This record gives sequence, C-alpha cells and structure tokens, in this order.
Amino acid sequence: MAERLQKLLSQWGLASRRQAEQMIREGRVVVNGAIADLGQKANPAVDMIQLDGRVLEPVMPDRWVWLLNKPAGVVSTCHDPQGRPTVIDHLPQDLRQGQGIHPVGRLDADSTGALLLTNDGQLTYQLTHPRHHIPKQYHVWVRGQPSAATLRQWSQGIMLDGRQTQPAQVTRLTHNSQQTLLEITLWEGRNRQIRRTADQLGHPVLSLHRIAIGQLALGSLASGKSRPLTRDEITRLQAEAGTPKTAAIDSSSCFR
Repeated sequence: MAERLQKLLSQWGLASRRQAEQMIREGRVVVNGAIADLGQKANPAVDMIQLDGRVLEPVMPDRWVWLLNKPAGVVSTCHDPQGRPTVIDHLPQDLRQGQGIHPVGRLDADSTGALLLTNDGQLTYQLTHPRHHIPKQYHVWVRGQPSAATLRQWSQGIMLDGRQTQPAQVTRLTHNSQQTLLEITLWEGRNRQIRRTADQLGHPVLSLHRIAIGQLALGSLASGKSRPLTRDEITRLQAEAGTPKTAAIDSSSCFR
C-alpha cells in the first residue's frame, strides 16, 4: 500500500513527520532512483526508498515507540474515568486508537517530563522489570535547603515500606532561601519514590521533572510534544535493559 514518504519515515522511526518533510525538501530522499517530491507516495513492498544514499527497509512497521514530554495535569493511562487528559492524547491522531499503545511505566499527574509510549510488550517488559536497572534522571525542586548529611542519607537509601531503597545519585544544583533544585538519578522505580523519600527527610517535593530515561534525554522536546524514537535509540535502550528471559506482557494492555 502506498503511503506518503514523510509518514513512512516517521513510522520507521527515522524522523518526525516535520523532520521527514525537511529531508524531502533537501533532496535527501530518493525513490526508485529519482529525488522525491514533498507529498509523494511510495509502496515499500515494491519501491526502493533511499535516505542519504542508504536503502531503507521497514523494520517492524507495526511497532511504535514514542517519547513524550508529559505536561502537568496529564495522567499516565490510556483512558481516565474522570475525564482527565491522558498521555495518549498527546500522540498523533492516527496512533490514539487501535494501535495498542500504552505508557511504559508512569509519572504522577503532577510530575512532568520524559515518558515512553509503545505497543511493544517485549520492550515494555525490558524497561520496567526490576531486574533491568535503567537509570532515570530527574530535576526536583524541594522545600528548604537539605543538609549535606540529608543528601548523603538520600543517596545511600532509606527505608520505604520496610525495604531499603537502592543507592541513588543526588546532587544539589542550586538553591535559594526557600527551595533547592536537586538532580536525582534512580536505578529503581518504586511508587512515588522521590516524593515519599523527600517527605520522610523533611523536604517535600515542589516540582518533579524527569529529564532522561537511560541515555534517552528530552533535549529540546517541548512540553506536551512527542516524537518517534529512531531505530538507533531503540537499539540503545534495549542494550541498556538487556534481554529478558521471561515472556513479554501483552502489548495491548494499559497501565491504570
């Protein structure tokens, strides 16, 4: 089936649609030996498509992996009975239904930043199973000015629900008389772990923003915007997570 080239490049994780359109305008995309025009369609089953001289082959065209910069007030579910906006609402319209896309883990409604969405259950398993320690990095404003001893205690781990949290990396970035900005890297993901730890240590969270998942950083992605991951980015994520030894979860499931 023929599709617009910018849609194909986006589906294959090579670029966002806007980036793909720019690639076509720059003459970097060639179909059957001829430089492509913006709006041109192609059928990857019969047409040879090249980008920068490299022949492209569709890789799992039914697999979708997107990075979202989640805004505050948006819930990390596929559907919300209270009618609140969900992370699915921030994907392109053609991905919102019938694709089995779900968030990989979650961020609290009040928290913002990097969140992955996919319909690949195997990848979801790799990124969320406790055995696969994918670091997640946050910028967190907390009330007051935590002492060096408090930050050391936080980094070494505290008791939550009768279990010691794993060591974290906690760095003070800046502060004023009322609040402190911390950069925190976690290698585990207990429910509301940062907020609960901050409360227990006497410095409640004022705002929490996830800036990176593994080596995948938000960069310049604006709040509320999303983009497809490239194949290289997906490969790096899988390498960080390692290969799971048990069955993947159902890729059509949603976290509620």
